[in-house]
Amino acid sequence: MTRIRSAVAAVDRRSFLTATGAVGISTGIGLALGAGGGPGEAAAAPGATAASSVPVPRTPAASPTRSVPARTTLETVAAPRDSSAAFRRLGDGPGWRRVVRESLAAPRAGRAARRTVLSSFVQLTDMHLTDVQHPVRTEYLRSQGVSGWRPQEALTVPGAVALIEQINAIRSGPATGAELTFAVTTGDNTDNNSLAELDWYLTVMSGGRISPNTGDSRRYEGVQNSGERLFWHPEDSRRDTDKEYGFPQIDGFLDAAIRSVNSPGLRLPWYSTVGNHDSLASGAIADRTGYLAEFAVGARKLYDVSNGDAKTLSKILAKGSRPGGGELIDLLRESKRSMRSITPDPGRAPFGPREYVSAHLDPSRVGAGPVGHGYTKANLDSDTLYYTFPMGENITGISLDTTDRAGHFTGSLDSAQFAWLKRRLKEHRDEYVVVFSHHNSWTMTNTHPDPARPGETRHNGEEVLELLNKHRSVLAWVNGHSHRNSINPRGSFWEITTASHIDFPQLARIIEITDNRDGTLSLFTTLIESAAPHGTDFGDLSQTGLAALYRELAHNAPGSTTAPAGKLMDRNTELLITR
Repeated sequence: MTRIRSAVAAVDRRSFLTATGAVGISTGIGLALGAGGGPGEAAAAPGATAASSVPVPRTPAASPTRSVPARTTLETVAAPRDSSAAFRRLGDGPGWRRVVRESLAAPRAGRAARRTVLSSFVQLTDMHLTDVQHPVRTEYLRSQGVSGWRPQEALTVPGAVALIEQINAIRSGPATGAELTFAVTTGDNTDNNSLAELDWYLTVMSGGRISPNTGDSRRYEGVQNSGERLFWHPEDSRRDTDKEYGFPQIDGFLDAAIRSVNSPGLRLPWYSTVGNHDSLASGAIADRTGYLAEFAVGARKLYDVSNGDAKTLSKILAKGSRPGGGELIDLLRESKRSMRSITPDPGRAPFGPREYVSAHLDPSRVGAGPVGHGYTKANLDSDTLYYTFPMGENITGISLDTTDRAGHFTGSLDSAQFAWLKRRLKEHRDEYVVVFSHHNSWTMTNTHPDPARPGETRHNGEEVLELLNKHRSVLAWVNGHSHRNSINPRGSFWEITTASHIDFPQLARIIEITDNRDGTLSLFTTLIESAAPHGTDFGDLSQTGLAALYRELAHNAPGSTTAPAGKLMDRNTELLITR
């Protein structure tokens, strides 16, 4: 954490996410509501061709070098052993079969023998590495809906490390056997737009030791030992909201949650795309007063508000109607007497776009490469977060920044970036192109003008779809944000939206692109879980045990449904396309 804590903090913040396309309490504020490529072109990727109430003890941390099987959701998926139980324990369930989708082209016999691989990579999205002790978080809005706070949030770091372990173990694409050549994140890598979280994210991806704790280095200071019965208190035998749902008592949980973990780092080169939670306070607020930035590093935290205040604030935030966050700031100013003391920490300061790029360019963050992970000094100089990068021979990736710096959890493109995208599509018209972004087409509805550029037009998802359909070179638009799997034909290309790695079922996606040598291409999509075992042991608070518990808590989180997994046609697929 020490590398980033000394950086200069900007007032920019992150935004909301939307759980199912409709905005709920769990979808926003800190969770709290449901070189020729433009500014930067990355160097070629190396190797690429272009329930129990019984207290339980904790056990030591697991070795980071443990053996991991190469497992995908084709073979098995975590599933409840007893769906009727109040707290559903997970185990090995049946895998999801591959579905051939013919909306854009008909499959032709013999294509498996003819095909050649153009690109093979992994998409990670919406990891939401979360500082659960951050003062700006609005957990208290859970009073307006139980899905407004996640019981699993304290375990995002060991959960993400287990995902890295699984990707490292797979090594080759399950559909073609071709070596995986890179990985790409599609935003919301952090949750609270905090320097500490940015440090955790870069260390998870590039490798190293992470202490997922801020404030007091010796103890947890957050809602889970606050005495507020609205939240799960894992080390307290008294009833609370989540114990009503069967959540267990687990002694030692909070000490384990802030204990250091080790990440091996991805063995693949990786590229980074930014999301609203990486750019805006609470994923939605562009506070230009500086109040939230100051509050973030301070010594006070609000755990509880009146039902009336919570109801009013949650409605305003759900609409995103005032992206400057004035209502939240007013609430914090008026609630000082009811706040509790915590240990201040400069590592909780927010970061702006330049700090984000600078952190990626840090030589100590190279990992498996490339330097900057897509971002270059040109991005730093131009204050931009979009670029192109090589995905293989004759195929180019375009990474966009869909967050509006004026605030709001939905997305859009500013005019300068929209014009840049047009130029890049023309420049690569004789190649294949894959577009990456955080927001998907139906959540790019933000028309708030940036105060820094009040006359500039914002471009929505429909406009982006129209533009991409003018270019037959575009094969896919790969994104996240909605925390659910969804694959849709979009005229001449596929839009591939992948579920998050914080909400169940906690997935990432392998994508393999092949030329079938018959006038068609196939895009194979295969979902993967983390390397953590499906079954859990409440007595195992090792690094691996916590990653397994992370999944099981997410499955049991109040308000959790099976919807984020999508239908079979949104999971493991072969997507045909004519070219």
